[in-house]
Amino acid sequence: MLFELDPFDNPTGELRSVRKAVRHDSAEKHVSGSALYVDDVGTPAGTLHVAVGGSPKARGRIARLDLDAVRAAPGVVTVLTASDIPGHNDVSPVGAGDDPLLADGQVRFHGQPVFAVVAETRDAARGATRRARIEIEDTEAHLTVETAEAAGSHISPDFEIVRGDPVEAFGGAPHRLSGTLAIGGQEHFYLEGQAALAIPQEDGDMYVLSSTQHPSEVQKAVADVLGIAINAVTSEVRRMGGGFGGKESQAGQWACLAALAARVTGRPCKLRLDRDDDMIMTGKRHDMLARWRVGLGDDGLLRAVDITFLARCGFSTDLSDSVVDRTAFHTDNAYFVPNIAARTKRLRTNTVSNTAFRGFGGPQGILAIEHVLDQAAHALGLDPFDLRTRNLYGPDRDVTPYGMTVFDNIAPDVMAKLEEVSDYRNRRQTIAEHNSTAPLLRRGIAITPVKFGISFTATHLNQAGALVHVYTDGSVHLNHGGTEMGQGLFIKVAQVVADEFGIDLDHVKITATTTAKVPNTAPTAASSGTDLNAMAARVAAARIRERLAAFAAETYDGAAEDVRFHDNQVIVGNRSVAFSDLARQAFMARVSLSSTGFYRTPKIHWDRKKGEGRPFFYFAYGAACSEVTIDTLTGELRVDRVDIVHDVGKSLNPAIDIGQIEGGFVQGMGWLTTEELVWDDEGRLRTHAPSTYKIPTASDVPAEFNVHLHDGINREEAIYGSKAVGEPPLMLATSVHSAIFDAIAGLAPPDSRIPLDAPATPEAILRAITTIREGRR
Repeated sequence: MLFELDPFDNPTGELRSVRKAVRHDSAEKHVSGSALYVDDVGTPAGTLHVAVGGSPKARGRIARLDLDAVRAAPGVVTVLTASDIPGHNDVSPVGAGDDPLLADGQVRFHGQPVFAVVAETRDAARGATRRARIEIEDTEAHLTVETAEAAGSHISPDFEIVRGDPVEAFGGAPHRLSGTLAIGGQEHFYLEGQAALAIPQEDGDMYVLSSTQHPSEVQKAVADVLGIAINAVTSEVRRMGGGFGGKESQAGQWACLAALAARVTGRPCKLRLDRDDDMIMTGKRHDMLARWRVGLGDDGLLRAVDITFLARCGFSTDLSDSVVDRTAFHTDNAYFVPNIAARTKRLRTNTVSNTAFRGFGGPQGILAIEHVLDQAAHALGLDPFDLRTRNLYGPDRDVTPYGMTVFDNIAPDVMAKLEEVSDYRNRRQTIAEHNSTAPLLRRGIAITPVKFGISFTATHLNQAGALVHVYTDGSVHLNHGGTEMGQGLFIKVAQVVADEFGIDLDHVKITATTTAKVPNTAPTAASSGTDLNAMAARVAAARIRERLAAFAAETYDGAAEDVRFHDNQVIVGNRSVAFSDLARQAFMARVSLSSTGFYRTPKIHWDRKKGEGRPFFYFAYGAACSEVTIDTLTGELRVDRVDIVHDVGKSLNPAIDIGQIEGGFVQGMGWLTTEELVWDDEGRLRTHAPSTYKIPTASDVPAEFNVHLHDGINREEAIYGSKAVGEPPLMLATSVHSAIFDAIAGLAPPDSRIPLDAPATPEAILRAITTIREGRR
């Protein structure tokens, strides 16, 4: 932060908006259906529509691309292929050069975009794509991590974080276990699909309205594809109908196609992917295979953990390196392990390129270590909660495998609080009694913690800018680099700015994120949207406030340091003037009422070659207790009750934060129980619609769902002592998987491994039960 502010205190006095349960700024619009998304915005006259044609094979050389019938279809204006791209045929977010806008000569996954149709109507464009004749020379495709590993197909070198000697420690441990865990991927299933509207401007400039978490990346991608300077492209987004990471890097391709169509035709062009195409052509959460070994002492303390993650990255690099790095960072979760190895293999497969998803690799690492602890508790005959609390970070056990001190460890307090509020001990006893007399409907219960690092591990992304104007009627215009996808970022930042000026929240105008106002922004991701953008906006507002204070002191004969902004008034000594009046007077006196603000996260650093540093500004903590019932005859599952204690520091907005905790948990529950991605032997995604891919519905939310905010404050200098809340709650749902494990484990002898993969669908639960009953391990 370049402008000194106390992040815990407000100079205007009482906080009137911050820490209040204020509703989402677009809540009424969401409920009434009046909120505008890309497809709702009125289009200019002559707007054309774009549809995409995909590859019919998973891998091979394009032997024939016959688009004559497509061009001749009614309503078609033009058809675009790779040869029509004036700039670079690459939309890779990290410059890897392996992510073509349109396939050129080779295809590398089933459904890969090969051409685009531009037509007078959307129906005409979509219909025309089916007339294409594409022939692909068959080449062996690598569809699984096992086949890719055997073929040596990697997107980048293996990476590991190692402390101590886990191999030797494992060999000397009294209790040694090993196994594998298949971890499924997850479709983002945002309500608003990928969409973009491109409008040509004079001088060859391009305006792009995009449903994106990263307007600056869209801006750069469009410039690169069109072969123009970045300053010739404006990228804007007011809101998204969900993102969850799926629009962090992968919104760029669709914005570029719309912009390319607009450049070629000279007319506005809109692209909105059909849901099936969206699911087929866009990446998912990385599915992984975890091979694990654990060594424990007689006391249940972890002596060695060694986990190798085989990550299916898909056909291109995308964000996989950073995602899988975070898996390694979170393999310890909340536990101290003296000898630990988190090893990762980033495998290139002929499937859609996987990408960012809420938790960004962290959920896979956390699920793996929690599964290991479940297996260990079963083998040792210990209560899983006791085994977990015994191994938590603590005094003299407070350094992570990558060398960062866990300076803010509250995991033991959170776990103890949850044990109390969930009545865990009594309920476990009741469940044991139930299971002893009800063999068909078995119940299970589990408590699992979360310790999640907050910051981009790519250090340069931890920066934000903002722009604030005060107008002469005292109203405020707010703009920053963060994007709103329903998570409540905009209202939180507005609360901060309102309190900086001591004015009512409704005096602050929230405006669309645009590269024309705040340039070179980071994506809204890594749970850092509020941390970064609220601080940047506060810096901008504070600069204007200080100018106004100096002007007020000079005008009304006071000291600038004693001027107070409160209740829409500016108080100078014994005098009070309305904020709006002072703004008008300041303008007449030629005082600037506009300012930019900038913030960069302090203290963080990371040396990837050495595998050490402080990649995170702080940790967010939480714990969840889940109780489930499973039907041992069908594998069907019901989540009966959930209790959560979650750490958000001093919440900026408890209503928003609780909503994020509830939503994140349910989304994580879906990942671990119902959402299953299935590809066939040809590489076709078979679960590409809600008819075959099952996200949680309202009826899946547990009837008893209790959320408690932990009473604490961020020990680091984050905005008003708050903590990030976007991603960590998703990993609380690991408790559901552990509770299912607990229900099944009672059927198995201690020397058995419980073969429960994720997602724990009814089929997976039934397979695990059948394996146990047949005596297989």
